This record gives sequence, structure tokens and C-alpha cells, in this order.
Amino acid sequence: MISDGIEDEEKWLAEGIAGIQLNAFYLHRSLDDNNLREVLKFSAQMLSELRTSKLSPHKYYELYMRAFDELRRLEMFFKDESRHGVSIVDLYELVQHAGNILPRLYLLCTVGSVYIRCKDAPVKDVLKDLVEMCVGVQHPIRGLFLRSYLSQVSRDKLPDIGSEYEGDSESVTDAVEFVLQNFIEMNKLWVRLQHQGPSRTKEKRERTELRDLVGKNLHVLSQIEGVDLEMYKDTVLPRVLEQIVNCKDELAQSYLMECIIQVFPDEYHLQTLETLLGAFPQLQPTVDIKTVLSQLMERLSNYAASNADVLPEFLQVEAFAKLSSAISRVIEAQVDMPMVGAIDLHVSLLTFTLRVHPDRLDYVDQVLGACVKKLSGKPKLDDNRATKQIVALLSAPLDKYNDIVTALTLSNYPLVMDHLNNETNKVMAMVIIQSIMKNNTCISTADKVDVLFELIKGLIKDLDGTAVDEVDEEDFNEEQNYVARLIHMLQNGDPEEMLKIICTVKKHIMGGGPRRLPFTVPALIFSALRLVRQLQGQDGDVVGGEVSTTPKTIFQLLNEAIESLSSVPSPELALRLYLQCAEAANDCDLEPVAYEFFTQAFVLYEEEIADSKAQVTAIHLIIGTLQKMNVFGIENRDTLTHKATGYSAKLLKKPDQCRAVYACSHLFWVDDPDGIKDGERVLLCLKRALRIANAAQQMANVTRGSSGPVTLFVEILNKYLYYFEKGNPQITSATIQSLIELIKTDSSSPLPASDAFFAGTLRYIQFQKQKGGLLGQKYDSIEV
Repeated sequence: MISDGIEDEEKWLAEGIAGIQLNAFYLHRSLDDNNLREVLKFSAQMLSELRTSKLSPHKYYELYMRAFDELRRLEMFFKDESRHGVSIVDLYELVQHAGNILPRLYLLCTVGSVYIRCKDAPVKDVLKDLVEMCVGVQHPIRGLFLRSYLSQVSRDKLPDIGSEYEGDSESVTDAVEFVLQNFIEMNKLWVRLQHQGPSRTKEKRERTELRDLVGKNLHVLSQIEGVDLEMYKDTVLPRVLEQIVNCKDELAQSYLMECIIQVFPDEYHLQTLETLLGAFPQLQPTVDIKTVLSQLMERLSNYAASNADVLPEFLQVEAFAKLSSAISRVIEAQVDMPMVGAIDLHVSLLTFTLRVHPDRLDYVDQVLGACVKKLSGKPKLDDNRATKQIVALLSAPLDKYNDIVTALTLSNYPLVMDHLNNETNKVMAMVIIQSIMKNNTCISTADKVDVLFELIKGLIKDLDGTAVDEVDEEDFNEEQNYVARLIHMLQNGDPEEMLKIICTVKKHIMGGGPRRLPFTVPALIFSALRLVRQLQGQDGDVVGGEVSTTPKTIFQLLNEAIESLSSVPSPELALRLYLQCAEAANDCDLEPVAYEFFTQAFVLYEEEIADSKAQVTAIHLIIGTLQKMNVFGIENRDTLTHKATGYSAKLLKKPDQCRAVYACSHLFWVDDPDGIKDGERVLLCLKRALRIANAAQQMANVTRGSSGPVTLFVEILNKYLYYFEKGNPQITSATIQSLIELIKTDSSSPLPASDAFFAGTLRYIQFQKQKGGLLGQKYDSIEV
């Protein structure tokens, strides 16, 4: 059926074109013969082809353009009075005798164009006559193309300032009246077209194809030099808006409002803002007002951005207040407007505000508040487009000011975020954090940190009790790493304020749950330890306040934070943090605090760390940290070293036991002038390590193939050499010699790794002997 209709239309178009070409042929012969009678006859017959009602607008346009080309030639003939011998006045009367009204009016417009040019009659009279005569064609498509032709042949002949057709002071008014009348009649025809087609979809498509014919009238109006701001304000805009509102047609209203915004100057829009905005609530509920309003605000903001001198005018006309009020009225009038449309309007208004009034944070907050009002009472947004618009709304101030601190001063900013669903809340939180990172923003007060962490709460705790089990692991880790980096960026040179910031962060992150705390607590700990280093050596309060700002106070806070990790559970991480705090307490000369942290670390080791590999790592961390401690008295140090050596000897695997025990020897020999140097206990640790290595050797003899025991002996030998060089009187050359002989005996069938290790050790001894000096003399008695 559709294909048959298309074929029929092609056939009708071909017949029409053939008719125009045939009559044009005879018309050309008549023109060459200067035969006016025949010219009028064949031109009327040619134009009669435009009387068809069978063609769609697109096909009718093809037919019209064929006739239009011939009319241009005909106009040239009419201009040359010497060729046809009839005055233009008589010719104007003569063409009105054509048989059919459509050819008659095309000819009348063509002659009328020449009539105006020769100035034999007042321009306004001819224009008025033409525009009123065209009322005779009321078929929508034929009438639109006829009036479009009238507009085209008359546009360069309108009485305007500086034109050759300028007359008295009312000339411009006459031109405006002519164009307005033609526009109004064309719009009526265009609107009436909706009742012509059998299909609404087809009708809408056909009307869309014809809309430029109507819109060109507004373009002509905008090109008239005499249309100044006053005339535009008093005459043009009110008349055009009246027609737009009264036509009550969705397509016409939407398109023509866009035309007004696009064709007339920005200055005119600014000075007539109230009038223009007053029309919006009167439009049909189905009109896409948000798009039109957004275009208007975009043009005005571009105008302000490119002309700094006009900013006072924006304030003078109260542009923001008028736009804000108009948006509210439109939203109230269009009760069925989707949420995304309302939010889109607020995004456009916010963009306008940030470009025109960037210093008016109260305006920005007002826009956000209006959005909150629209969202209040509604469930959290699930519409993807509306959600994206909310993210755009919240991102705009960040992009403009490059400073989250500014956004934190906006009271309605967090209220808008509260209306986002959990997933989008996290997306927006990431946008905020990335903005801080990108601009290296310093959040330096506890109050601002509190607001900030309230904004990003979607990342630091489960909202509405929803779990994070289904979240992609990689995405989750990335989000938490961003939060940890953010905590590191929170700085203030004032210790009291910095402690308040740390307390604020702790308050927010402690509810993060077992998956988040391992990311956020370490960042908090190290941020607090930086403050401890800053306060190092201070005994009293820094400043008065709710809490005293001393290292001891901070360590108490840290202890509470780390305890949360041990209950997550994440005992290995908690143990590491306890040891970090113990080291910081050592530097602050706080023995009881350092001892408490070590005690907590040992408790974790005993009760929570069961994996053998984790135990090995943990005990070496404990030994390494304890070795650096110098704050402990004899009793406390003995207690801790005894525990460390005891746990070392109880590790699951013999090689692990051996290595941990000989590592403990460093607890009794610290290589600095004031450090402990207990040679006997060093020797005891090394002998104990040898016994464990010997036991491991016996087990290896049973299982065979293990290089562990021989390697252990070589490792112990290297420890002996270390203490021998450091001057430990208990480590003698004889002891080392016997250990070398023992290794040689046990390495009868060595594996390559241990053999290379032992050979390297012997080469080192030989090198020291050859090197000479005091150390070389000590090695002289050792035979390798």
C-alpha cells in the first residue's frame, strides 16, 4: 500500500513537471516574440500545475522550484516595459484577470515586485494589497508556498532605514506590518495542515518539512534595520508571541519559540526577558519548553561571557530572578513534566548562573534549593537520564570553581545528593574526590571535613543497610583507595584543628564495615602519626579545647582505631599498625604507651594469627621494630625480648624457627654508641639457632633432598661473622673455625644454591685476610 502511494506520487510529480516544461517552452517563445497576451496565457497555464493537492510537501517543493525558476525569468520580462508596451500599473490590473486564483496571485506577486521597484505607487499600498489578496488561497500547502514566494520577491524591497524604498518615518512600521501579517497568515495555514492528512505521524512529518517557510518571516523581521529595541519590545515581540500562544499548536509553538531565540539579537532578549518568559506558561503542556528555555539561557550566558561590559545589564534587569521564576511557573503549569525535564531546566539555569554571576554563591545555592524542592517527597531517582542530569548539576560548581571548598559552603548541595540512589551517590562521591585530587584542594577545617565526608558517605559506609557483596572487587578497591588518598590530603598546620580533623574522619569511617576499614584505618593512622611527629617532644597541651592535643591523647585515639581492625578481622594489618605506633611512641619517649602497643601486637599474634606464613612475617616485624626501640627500661625490654624469642622458637617449621631465633640475637646487640651490647645472650641465640638447624638436618636426612639445613648453617655462620667483626667478645675465631669445619663435613653432597652461598662466605673471609688491617688480623687465625 505504501509503495503504491509512493509510485502514484512519483507519477503525479512527473506529470506536473512535464506540464510546467511544456508550458514553459511556449512561454519562452512568447517572451522571445514580446507577445504579452501569449506570455500571460502560458504562464497562467504553467502555474496551474501548482494547483495539485496530490503531492506531499517534499514533492510539491520540487514542483514549485521548477515554476519558481520560470517566474524569475518572467519578472525580468515585466521589468522591461518597452518589450510588452503596457505600463506596470495596467499590467498589475491585467494579471488579475487570470482564470484561476492561484496562477493569478503568483502573477500578481511577480508584477507587484516590479510595481514596487518602479515606485509608481506607495510601497506600503502595494505590499498591503498583495498580502491581503493572498488570503484567497486557503489550501495549506498551496497557500504556504504562495506566501513564501511573496516573502521572497518582496524581502529586498521592504521600506527600511537606508533602503531605496525608504519613505516617511512610518515606512519601517509598514514593512514590519507586512511581514507580521504574512507570518500570521502562514502560521494559520501551517497549523491547519494538521487536519489535512489521514495519518497523524504523516501529518507531523509533513508539517516539519514546511516549518522553515514560516520561520523565514521571523528571519526577515530580524534583518530589518529599522526594527530597533523599542519597536521589537512594543510591536514585534508582542505580536509574534500573541500568534504563537493563540495558535495552540504544539509543533508551531515549539518551533517558533526556538526561532525567536535564534534569530533576534541577544541584547533584545535580555531587555525583553520578562515579556518572553511570560509566554512560556501559556504554551501547550506538550511543548518541550525545557529545550527552548535552555537555548535561551545558553544564548544569554554566551552573550555575557563574550561581553563583560553587559554584566551590569544582567543585574539591572534581574535576569536570574526572572529566569528562576519562569522555570518555577513552567514546572507548576506542566504537572506532567517528567522529572528529567525539570532537572534539565535547573541544570541550564545553574550553567547560566555560573557563567553570568559566578560570584553569587547565593544564586547557585538557590538553584540547588529549587531542585531539592522538586525532588522532595519523591523516591530516590532510578531514571538514568534524570540521574545523569543530577550528576551534571552537582558537577557544574566543581568544574567552575575548581574548588570543593566552595561547594561545601552551599547548604543545598548535600541535600541534592541525598536524592541520588546509592550507586549514583558513589559515582558523584568519586567525582568530588577526583576534583580534590586534580586541583590539589586543601580541606583544612574539621567543619568542612565533616560536610565533605557527609557528601561522600556512599563510599565510606553502606547506605540504607545495603551490603557491598555484589560490588565488583576491582571497582570497590579503587574507590576505597581514593578515600584513603583523600584522608592523606587533609592537612592543617594548627595541631588542635588537625586533631579535630582526625577525630572527624574517625567518626565517619568507623562505620565502614569489614571490607572498608582495612583501606581507611591505615590512612587515618598515618595521618595521625604525622601529627604526632609534629608534636614530638611536647609534654603539655598545645591549645585549650575539648581534648588536649598531646601525643598521648592521639595514641589513645589510634589504639581505638586499630582495635576496630582486629575485630574485622584483619589481624596482620592491625599488628603492623600497632608496631608503627610503638615506634612513634618510642620517638616521643613514651615508654608506657610503646609497651602497651607491643602488648597489643603480641596479643594479636597469640590469639588471631594462625597461618604459619603470616606468623613468620609477623614475628620478624616484631623483632625488627623491637630492635629499634630505645625507650624501654631493662625490665620491660627483657619481658618483650623474652616473648619475641619464645615465639620464634615455637614457629611451625624448623627453618623458620632457626631464622627467627638468630634474628633475635640483634635484640641484644644494637650497633650504636648507647645501644645494648649483651654478647652472652647473642651467643645463646646463635647456639640455640644451631641446635634447631641441627634438628632440621636430622629431619632432612630422613626425607633427603632438602638443602634447608646446610643453608641454615651458612646463614648462622654469616651471623657469627657479623658479630665477630662488631667486636662481640663471645664470638671467637675458634668458634667460627669449628662452624666452618662442621659445614664442610655436612656438605658432602651439597645442592648448588647452598654450595654457592658457602663458597661466597669463604671468599669473603679470604678477602678480609688479604685486605689486612685490624679486621684482617682478626681473620688470620681462621683457615678456609
